[in-house]
Formats: sequence, C-alpha cells, structure tokens
Amino acid sequence: MSIIKKLESFVSKVFKTTLEVFLEALKLSPNAQGYVSGSITELLLKNHLESLGYTVERIREKWEGRKHPNHHGDFYFKDKNGNWFVLESKGVKSNSEKWHKLYNYDKLKTFLFSHHEKINWIDKNKEIEPQIDNWIKNNLPKFLNEYSETLYDYEEIIKYNSPKRETQKSKDIAKLKQYPREKISNMIDERLKYIMRKIKVLETHFVSGTGGLSGRTQATPKRDEFNIISIDMFLRFPEHKFLFANPQNLESSGADVNHLQQNYIMGFVLNENDLCLSDEWHDDFNEVFETVDVNDAIREEDMQVDNRNVVYEDEE
Repeated sequence: MSIIKKLESFVSKVFKTTLEVFLEALKLSPNAQGYVSGSITELLLKNHLESLGYTVERIREKWEGRKHPNHHGDFYFKDKNGNWFVLESKGVKSNSEKWHKLYNYDKLKTFLFSHHEKINWIDKNKEIEPQIDNWIKNNLPKFLNEYSETLYDYEEIIKYNSPKRETQKSKDIAKLKQYPREKISNMIDERLKYIMRKIKVLETHFVSGTGGLSGRTQATPKRDEFNIISIDMFLRFPEHKFLFANPQNLESSGADVNHLQQNYIMGFVLNENDLCLSDEWHDDFNEVFETVDVNDAIREEDMQVDNRNVVYEDEE
C-alpha cells in the first residue's frame, strides 16, 4: 500500500472524513498543527536516540498516584550500563525576534552586543561594537535608511500619551498613528522577514505549572525534574535538528536557585543554516550525556512507562 493510500485509509478510519477535508482542517487550526509538530519532534527524537544505541520509553502522562518529582520529562532512556535517565523535549520560542523588538535598529544592535559571545563572526580580541555595526551595514543595510525609523506595535501606539515636550518617541508615534492595526503589523512583519534571512534567535521557552504536588515555586521546571533537555529548533532551521543541555549546567532562576529560567538565548542561526551556540548547548547528545552524574539515574521500579495501544494499525 502506498503512503498516500495509507494516509487516506488512516484519515477515513480515525477521523471519518476525506484527505482533502483533513488537510483543510489542519491548515485552519494552528493548535492542531502544534500538536502534530510536537508528535513529529518526539518521534524523530526517539529515533535519534535509538540510532545512538539507547533504549527509549515514553513516560506516562497520566500517572497512577502522585507523579514522581524527578520524572517530569517526555522519555526515559537507558545507557549501555543499564542506567535509566529522564529526557525532556521542547521547541524554540516561536516569536523571539518580535518579542525582543529586533525590527528596530537600536534593539537589534543592543541584543547582538549583549549576546556577542555566542556569535562566531565576532572577534573577541577586537572592539565588539564596530564589528556589529559593520555586520549590520553589510548584511542588513536597510536599517541604515529604509528601516531606520523606530516602529512600535499598535497597542503601544494607541495607549501612548504624548508629553508636552516633544521627544523622538512622540514624533515617531505621531507618524504611526495614521496607520491602522493591520498596516502596523505588516510593517513589523516585513522587517522581521528581512532580518530572519540573515539571523534567527534560538531561545527556550520553559513554562511549567505550579499547581498540585509539583513542588514548584514558580512557573518553570525545577533543575532536577529531568537529566537532559532537548530542543528541536526546526522553527528556526531548514530541518528538525536537536540541541541538548544538562539542566544542572544552565544558569538558575534568580527567584529560586532550584528552578530553571524560562528563557535562555541558546545562540543564533545565521544565513539559514550556520549554527552559533553558547557553551551550554550541543548538537551531540553523547557529549551532553557525559556531563550527567550517574548518581542522578532514576530507579527502574519508580518508572511508569506509557504502553498505550495505537488507535489504528496499518492494513497491508
């Protein structure tokens, strides 16, 4: 049976509809696309670890009884010595460039300066700022002319109260007030597309609940909930590619040293596929696993493996 026939049969039996309706529904639902993307990430991650020789099992989401505090990940994996560890799977923050307002020259320059140690074209033995100026001039020249004026999002524009004394910000916002919401959004998106042809930000987004028996004091994971964190950066890369880190090697939250931060700037993607990473992140799983303390292995008797049956089996 061809892959198309298998897909048609799957959609017909599971969703009781045609492939055309299924595709249209998927296109119309960002939430559904997110669930599918997450499933693809987890499948590819599992395959990747198994190709390296690890045994991988999915962690049950709905535990019987109280969930173990050190099993808040997606997978168990077993090393060659029979020790079991926990792996958490996440994706990159989807709107980093917009969130940091990199569509404005001053914000872009400041951000690159703040994270220059992660950029491979920066010569650490030379003055940093002129290098950034030259890079923007050579790679993003529109910021020196066409995109030189500061943009503000629509919500900030309509809430702004102009001061009696005119400022540069008040003049910029006065110009923007003539435009409707859609126009402002399109102007920002245009700049973001321009920037992201040359540089994309790799940033985490660790958000966890604080309710129940999690023991968390804030809405981020605790450092001991899993042994390795995996980030699929396909939203910023031409393919699914995984970055790994030992949570014990990441900087703690300022509010609670037992917690991770919500956001880490892992590095950048330059020119579509040139990867620049901070020292904590690696694309080699084994390199990260070497930093994990074997004493942090979990007890096999504490494991709750997800053995759910598949909804539909292929018919040959």
